[in-house]
Amino acid sequence: MELINQHTKKIMEGCKERARDAGLSFDNETLEYIVTNRDLLELSPKVMIPTLYDYWVHDVEVLKEQGRYELYPSNPYETVINTRPAISFYNDNNPDWLNVMIFYHVLAHIDFFQNNLYYRHTWDFDFTGQALADKRLIARLRSEKGRWVDYIIEFARGIDNVVGYFKELSQYNGAFTPFKTSRLDFYFDLFLQTEKKIPIHEYIQELERYNQSIRELGESGEKSFFSAVTTKYPEFEAIYERYCEEKTKPFIDLPQFLIEHSPFLNQNENQWMKSILQVVRKTSLFFQPQIRTKIMNEGWASYWHEVLFLKDDRIKGHEVEFARVNAGVTALPRVGLNPYALGMRLFYQLEEIANKGKYSMKFRQILDSRTRDKFDQQTGKGKEFIFSIRKNLADFLFVNTFIDQDFVDKNRLFVAGRRLNQTKTAWQYYVKSKKAEDYRKMITDALYHPPHIEIDQTKGHNGSLYLVHHFEEKPLVKDYIKNTMLGIEYLWGAPVHLETTEPAADTPPKWSLSMPFMGGTPQEETNRGLGMKLSRVLYTMEKRKLTRKVL
Repeated sequence: MELINQHTKKIMEGCKERARDAGLSFDNETLEYIVTNRDLLELSPKVMIPTLYDYWVHDVEVLKEQGRYELYPSNPYETVINTRPAISFYNDNNPDWLNVMIFYHVLAHIDFFQNNLYYRHTWDFDFTGQALADKRLIARLRSEKGRWVDYIIEFARGIDNVVGYFKELSQYNGAFTPFKTSRLDFYFDLFLQTEKKIPIHEYIQELERYNQSIRELGESGEKSFFSAVTTKYPEFEAIYERYCEEKTKPFIDLPQFLIEHSPFLNQNENQWMKSILQVVRKTSLFFQPQIRTKIMNEGWASYWHEVLFLKDDRIKGHEVEFARVNAGVTALPRVGLNPYALGMRLFYQLEEIANKGKYSMKFRQILDSRTRDKFDQQTGKGKEFIFSIRKNLADFLFVNTFIDQDFVDKNRLFVAGRRLNQTKTAWQYYVKSKKAEDYRKMITDALYHPPHIEIDQTKGHNGSLYLVHHFEEKPLVKDYIKNTMLGIEYLWGAPVHLETTEPAADTPPKWSLSMPFMGGTPQEETNRGLGMKLSRVLYTMEKRKLTRKVL
């Protein structure tokens, strides 16, 4: 691995000038390295961070990728990491014209890293420097503690997907404000309905009494109303204050809770384990935005490498090669998902609808297809609009806000289904749906969605740890529950309980009646939302033995 030569660096600096003229924004300093395919194979398991701590899984991944490369050799074009300065890696056999295209792609990535608000917590430090310090710490601990270091890393990495990413982000973006439900909202929305469970006619009478107080007394009407409330319900104020106190408690994710409250980790001889948990947690927080913005990030880079390179005079004589490479990167597959292609086409679509003024209520109210096609207010605000999207959104909002029926129809998108042929010897793919809502759901289901786990300190007895999984239509993967809870039990030093939701054992499979042979086969899709019975279950890990109980 070595820095690019001066000739190639000059090409990069020229690309920076043209990218800035087009509106991209990024730091002046960048580092570019030439790497071989072998270098890339060794860096990939470390997410291209050369200074990331050593771990045995990385070595396994290197061996696996080397075997795959021998069977399917390929030349990755580039990789860029979100550091200060930004570091990018390039294959050692790229011609100049290809480097121009790739440099534009990389600069758009850097622009996204340094301007999208989901990366805000990564802007103020150089992660490669932090990773190097962490690597040295773990190397020192490994020399002192031996194989126990790798056990702790493995246990910590088993729960590194439940870090409090949004809590961390809110502190940087200034969006976090203490929770405070108004006394009025609490009284009508929660106290009367869930605490007292009064009949509807009494609820309506109470609403009318409040409205009458406002009509007769104006601003002092609410104060007079609650004077009567406290007379009728003396316990109201205490319940309201307790509710507000509970809601204002800051959310602490599971790794941080173990670091701060684990009796086992806080023993003097185990303090070193907390350092490892902190390293794994910080590393996970750093990479959280990248996995949540894959479609946007790759789409943004693909959009700009195409827009800028097509205007660059260095494309002359290489139009065919560019078309071939670009098509390989941005072609829409009939089955599956290509984030480069989907994101790029969405940005093109959004630029077009903003330029024509179609992102407006006036346009949405038009039902006639011909009128919709001819609608054009020539606002010229397309670039401004996509830069605003680049700044403020992540994949979930991006997909669910902007994939509409017009986009699906224009790009001839569909949801593919799969079934066995009549002889049951091969899978057949067919067009299952061309509806935008079905396509959005398919993409949304493929997005990163870590489980929402909270600690319930009121249910843990005799020193045990009680975890609550908030069900969000996706059950936990059973294959990972045992090993993950085994690690948590070790780190906590006492039994661990996990309350979650799973399909009931007696739920019958949904059979497809469209099969041409007798009996049919279980439908490929899940039965979510189709009458499946769900039950709340409790897993308990005690003395390295896992038990399960239906609640």
